[in-house]
Amino acid sequence: MGPEVVRRLRAQLRPADARPPRAPVLLILDAGPAPENQTGPLRRFAPDLVILVDAARMEVSPGVVRWLAWEETTGLSGSTHTLPPATLATYLTAELGCEVALLGIQPTAVEFEASLSPAAEQAVHDVVAGLAQILQV
Repeated sequence: MGPEVVRRLRAQLRPADARPPRAPVLLILDAGPAPENQTGPLRRFAPDLVILVDAARMEVSPGVVRWLAWEETTGLSGSTHTLPPATLATYLTAELGCEVALLGIQPTAVEFEASLSPAAEQAVHDVVAGLAQILQV
């Protein structure tokens, strides 16, 4: 689900040369199944905020989107990633001194590369639209 959000968000945001002066500088990464492998690019970028967007089994209806307290995600199930979000977020906050926010989307299925259900497709659309609006200056 994260890669689809990244692809669509990149397409909606204006290119850097079209942004007005003082616009926030963004780094949008598709972290894939091993987001810890993106710590090098993040370290070079030196972010103030990292927003992680991914499927999260929250025991709610498919397509539900929630901001999650990453500190409470040590047992979050449904991830196809090698590390739980809390481990990555702890590292990022300690090593990079940035804030971390976690946006979870309840999937219908969590198998690696499973196609998006209609509910998840709508949630991705809504997340992209919301983030694009917030991040667009």
